[in-house]
Amino acid sequence: MFITISEDTINLPPGGEVVLRHQTWDDYEQLLNSRQDRVIPKIYFNAKTEEIFLMSPLPGHGNRIDTLRDLIKILLRYQGKDWHSFDPITLKRFKQAGVEPDTCFYINNRQAILGKEKIDLTVEPPPDLAIEVDLTSRTQAADYLPIAIPELWIYRRGELLIYILEGEQYINSNQSQIFKNIDVKNLLPKYVELAWTNGSSVALRQFEQDLG
Repeated sequence: MFITISEDTINLPPGGEVVLRHQTWDDYEQLLNSRQDRVIPKIYFNAKTEEIFLMSPLPGHGNRIDTLRDLIKILLRYQGKDWHSFDPITLKRFKQAGVEPDTCFYINNRQAILGKEKIDLTVEPPPDLAIEVDLTSRTQAADYLPIAIPELWIYRRGELLIYILEGEQYINSNQSQIFKNIDVKNLLPKYVELAWTNGSSVALRQFEQDLG
């Protein structure tokens, strides 16, 4: 696996992961600049652990996040809710943390960020929902605490983990606060994996039919 990390170059092959220890906020900002206008690799910073995590997704990662994103849009339309989504996006709290969810949705707070090219969390609210797909990496809900996203989903090995922010911690929940009347934890993985094995359009069409 050929890995290059320098002031002006970052090369990380699909499926590659790197943890850089004893890192500062300035180191993190330098890596973001080195990536220039690319979105790969994903870059995370945790001030408490002084670590930077870099990850380059596998193809299956992209397919599953695309399916999850489309399933959520179908559910939001089904419930008559408006939304604004971002993919990709970098969310930062100065000198605390930087995360890059695979996708995120503004629902309750969507009016606050319409037309914004970048999200400044000192001014704008965080997304209502952020989603990470883990095929090789291990996202920790605690990494998102400084960002204070109300609901975080982590999809891992066919399981949907739902984390709800309560005070200063994330609570593992069986129920989404956004989709309170829908068992998304058990429902969505079925269609995510169906999309991977049978095709995205087949899974999404089946999902819409099953919703009625």
